[in-house]
Amino acid sequence: MDTKKILITGGAGYLGSVLTEKLVNCGHDVVVLDNLMYNQNSLLHLFHNKNFRFIHGDARDAEVLKTVVPKFDFIIPLAAIVGAGASERDRDLTNSVNFGAIKTINEIRDKKSQKIIFPTTNSGYGTKSSDIYCTEETRLEPISTYGITKVNAERELLNSDNAITLRLATCFGFSLRMRVDLLVNNFVYKAIKDGYIVLFEKHFKRNFLHVRDAANCFMHCIENFESMKNEPYNVGLESANLSKEELAMKIKEVLNAMTGKDLYIHSSEIGVDPDKRNYIVSNKKIMSTGFRCKHSLEDGIEELIKGYAQLYDRHYTNF
Repeated sequence: MDTKKILITGGAGYLGSVLTEKLVNCGHDVVVLDNLMYNQNSLLHLFHNKNFRFIHGDARDAEVLKTVVPKFDFIIPLAAIVGAGASERDRDLTNSVNFGAIKTINEIRDKKSQKIIFPTTNSGYGTKSSDIYCTEETRLEPISTYGITKVNAERELLNSDNAITLRLATCFGFSLRMRVDLLVNNFVYKAIKDGYIVLFEKHFKRNFLHVRDAANCFMHCIENFESMKNEPYNVGLESANLSKEELAMKIKEVLNAMTGKDLYIHSSEIGVDPDKRNYIVSNKKIMSTGFRCKHSLEDGIEELIKGYAQLYDRHYTNF
C-alpha cells in the first residue's frame, strides 16, 4: 500500500483508536484531531511513531480545519456525538458535530483531489420490518437526532465527489477507548458482572460488526477508493442479523461453554429504543468489492468474556 497522508477527526474514540493504530502500523502518515471530551488516553502508545501526530482541538473549529484539511490525501471524519441517548441530551451540539463539522470539512477540501471516507449508521433506516433486507437502495427514514444528523451528513458528501460512506452496523469488541454501552458489549458485561440480562423489545433485530472489521473496512476503502467512490455501503456481518433475544441466547451459549456458568435471561418492557432499530441489513454490496469480515460474533463474545475480567467495576460509556 502506498503511503498516504490521512487526517482522522475523533481518532481517539472507540473506532478511531483502533483504526489509527492500524493505519500508522501500515506506514501511513496519520494526524488525529480530537478534543478528548471523555478524557481518554487511547493513543498514548502511538506517540513514539514518527508517522503519527496529534492535534488537541475541536472538529467544528473552521479556522483549525482551514489550516489542517488541505494537507491530506484522505480525510476520515469520525468525530461525532454517538448514539441516540447521548445525541438527544444536546441536539444543538449533536447537529453541529455530526452534520455541521462534516459540511465545513466538505466545503474546505478540494473535491477533485482530496478523498473522504465517512461512517454513517444503519440507524438511518429507521423503523423497518425485520422480514425484509435493507439494501443501500432502501429509503432512509431516520427517527432520532443521531440518525437524522448522520443521514444529512451522508447526503452532503454523496452530493459531492470523491466520497465513500459506510453505514456501519452496531460495533462490538475491545478498543483502547472502550464503550460498554454498545449492545453486544453491554450484554456481555451484564452477563459477566450480574449473571443476568433483562431484555426489552426482545424481537427487534439489528446487524453487528466487530470494531476491528470496521477499521479494516476503512483500510479496504483506501486501497480500492477509485472503484468504490461516490457510493454508500452497508458494513456488517452477513451472519449476524439477530434479534436481542437471539443475541442474548448466543451469549448464554458461549458463556456456558467457556466458564460453565449459566445466564438468566428475562424479558420485560422496561424501555424503548429511540432509533426504533428493527431491521435486517444486506451487506452484499460491500462484499462485492472484495471485503470480508474476519471476526465472528462468537469471536467477539469470547474476547469480551476474557477481557471484562480486567475491567473490574470501571464503567465505559458515552454517558
